[in-house]
Amino acid sequence: MTSLLSVENLSVTFHSGSRRVRAARSISYKVERGTTLAIVGESGSGKSAHILAMLGLVASHNVEVEGKVLFRGEDLLSLPESELRNLRGKDIGIVFQDPMSSLNPVLTIGRQVTEPLTRHLALGRTAAAARAAELLELVGIPDPRMRLQQYPHELSGGMRQRVMIAIAIACEPSLLIADEATTALDVTVQGQIVDLVRDLQKQIGMAIIWISHDLGVVAGVADRMQVMYAGRILERGPASALFKDPRNAYTWGLLESLPGRHPQSERLFQIEGLPPDLSQPLEGDPFAPRNPFATERCFVDEPQLRPVQDGQAGHDVAAWYDLRQALRLQHGVPS
Repeated sequence: MTSLLSVENLSVTFHSGSRRVRAARSISYKVERGTTLAIVGESGSGKSAHILAMLGLVASHNVEVEGKVLFRGEDLLSLPESELRNLRGKDIGIVFQDPMSSLNPVLTIGRQVTEPLTRHLALGRTAAAARAAELLELVGIPDPRMRLQQYPHELSGGMRQRVMIAIAIACEPSLLIADEATTALDVTVQGQIVDLVRDLQKQIGMAIIWISHDLGVVAGVADRMQVMYAGRILERGPASALFKDPRNAYTWGLLESLPGRHPQSERLFQIEGLPPDLSQPLEGDPFAPRNPFATERCFVDEPQLRPVQDGQAGHDVAAWYDLRQALRLQHGVPS
């Protein structure tokens, strides 16, 4: 059986005047039906940029996209815009980070929830309104018929995000993309949204790509996880493997930065330095300048993803060093 989504050697380059910013560089991954892939990394790592590019949601005049993106065997990059519009909202649902800027402020909630129902499913006005009320109830919004008459500014942030989820799942898509869907919400509402999406996945059977810089958010939802940095995938595999046994120093640094990781410490761990300028040529491992375990080779040769020899099946890492051994030496434990 073929994967639902197969990304093959995808590269995304943005043009701004004479500058060329390589947001993604030859990345490949697959998403299986009914599973959840978490894509994590700090801002500027290429998480959202490559997703938007492969769905045709960036201006074509300033972006160069190479590679293949096979959705149910069909290359999205070769489709005309009219066919992409038919896929977006019907077969691929998207929940963006900020619902206040994603929802149209001058249209009622009802108008926006019914739009995919009338456009993609050809429901009449009465049937679409009834289904919209069911969707709002499904995502946990009380008094849904009243909410359909309201405007986005009349709802709380958590409710607006639930509306975005209702719109995204209206046509029961095969793939849901949640792009930093909980970033603007407080911790309690974050947990509610994560639980909601997980429950909806069980009901609809959709696959999910969950994009986040917060490993705490994806810890309980992801089947697989991949870590991106400077437009590259530095590590990927079963989520349990990356959380328990990271093999790339960047993954390890992200985990060490989680609150509560070191309860006896007065300060949170932080990764020193700044991400590289993606408009400049990169040599070697892009994380090397910030990596306390970097070897000389890290600054010269760019590592490629390869299987972790003594790890779980499907666990791949791009690194020229043995992180386990480096950590043992750091703590004075003989190898």
